[in-house]
Amino acid sequence: MAKLTSRDQDYSKWYNELVVDADLAQHSDVKGCMVIKPYGFAIWERMKEVLDAKFKETGHVNAYFPLLIPKSYLSREAAHVEGFAKECAVVTHYRLKNDPDGAGVVVDPDAKLEEELIIRPTSETIIWKTYKNWIQSYRDLPLLVNQWANVVRWEMRTRLFLRTTEFLWQEGHTAHATKDEAVAEAEQMLRVYAEFAEGTLAMPVIQGVKTASERFAGALNTYCIEALMQDGKALQAGTSHFLGQNFARAFDVTFATKDGGKEHVWATSWGVSTRLMGALIMTHSDDLGLVLPPELAPIQAVIVPIHKGGEGEAVVMERCNALCDELRAAGIRVKLDDDDTRRSGWKFAQYELQGVPVRLAIGPRDAAGGTVELARRDTREKSLVPFEGIAAHITALLSEIQSQLLSASRQRLTDNITEVDTWDEFTAALDRGGFVSAHWDGTDETEEWIKQKTKATIRCIPFDGPGTPSPVAPGACVKTGAPSERRVLFARAY
Repeated sequence: MAKLTSRDQDYSKWYNELVVDADLAQHSDVKGCMVIKPYGFAIWERMKEVLDAKFKETGHVNAYFPLLIPKSYLSREAAHVEGFAKECAVVTHYRLKNDPDGAGVVVDPDAKLEEELIIRPTSETIIWKTYKNWIQSYRDLPLLVNQWANVVRWEMRTRLFLRTTEFLWQEGHTAHATKDEAVAEAEQMLRVYAEFAEGTLAMPVIQGVKTASERFAGALNTYCIEALMQDGKALQAGTSHFLGQNFARAFDVTFATKDGGKEHVWATSWGVSTRLMGALIMTHSDDLGLVLPPELAPIQAVIVPIHKGGEGEAVVMERCNALCDELRAAGIRVKLDDDDTRRSGWKFAQYELQGVPVRLAIGPRDAAGGTVELARRDTREKSLVPFEGIAAHITALLSEIQSQLLSASRQRLTDNITEVDTWDEFTAALDRGGFVSAHWDGTDETEEWIKQKTKATIRCIPFDGPGTPSPVAPGACVKTGAPSERRVLFARAY
């Protein structure tokens, strides 16, 4: 098994090798698209399972809307179509035919669609066209819908999980009777994302609001969670948007109020994607491979029997099967690897590469002595533990690993937020990596100039508390010297 390139040597190469070697994903024959392999998809399924439960706890239900969107729908909301026009894949014909020259199939020129169809880059337009028929009065509100789907946004430069032409995600779309209800919904879902990132992915995040130039196309406000990767770059891990009445007006979605009036509804949308897979990898993993938080790991503990056949095999396997049954009964996601075509050393390296939190090995001596060799993936520490009470021991250990991964990541985030006041301090801090807290004069021109000059963007205006911007702390813009109300967070980002 080949070693991974070290992170210090080439972080990008390390990432690409890890994704492929750990059997998470591979490039497909369609440029810019990926094949998510079973182990990678199992991690994504675990993310879906946890998030879906959180959505349903907050009153949301799942639905599904078409992949194909009439082009005219995107024209209804000007800012929305402008934001996505350059990323759209367009279907123009509905039929193929055999090539008269015998060279396979060609597009049938007589099968041109009357109206082109867009492969969804996001679903606001078709969902709001549908909501027009679903919403008649205040009794139909709030409407709280989520869908798990795939989307296509044409990309020229791609990287597995982080940026691909097609990716998987969830997108929530809600309708409300009042502005306050819609804002509260957008803020609530941001908190759900933050709790998921920290509680399940063990990935600390900064909550905040985007600047006007970084908002979702068609939104009045975009809230975000920002994470910091090990190489000092930021990654937007999730967004929640307050859409105001823009889409309701565009598709004439109104409701009869309690007092007999008629008003447009207020809207939100929110989503996270398979980009979280990239965030997970770059938050915890090391030069030996993936490191998975136990809450997320499809396999929390793997049992590897060690024997050379003969009489010892039956005793070892009896002990391994008993251990597997006990752990499974305790609610631990466990795998017994009894494949005798692979050596135990190969298995050890493979499960280390794939980030399984706990590895348990049992040989003849262990079986006879009532012990198990336990190896932690996060620290690589090994110990002999008694078979008796092992389920409780591993349950506590998994909790400890989860907590320690979050603690280490949180410390790294704290250590890599630098407050600066001058341009020289600003550029020096950016070169070191991490978030840079600096004053900005609030203009699009300064924001764009800094982006072009340094490749850094304003990641967010951080919240002081749920939905509350950081407190006013007047200062001078790090670039222009003009007055600034509060600091914002800059970083180079994925």
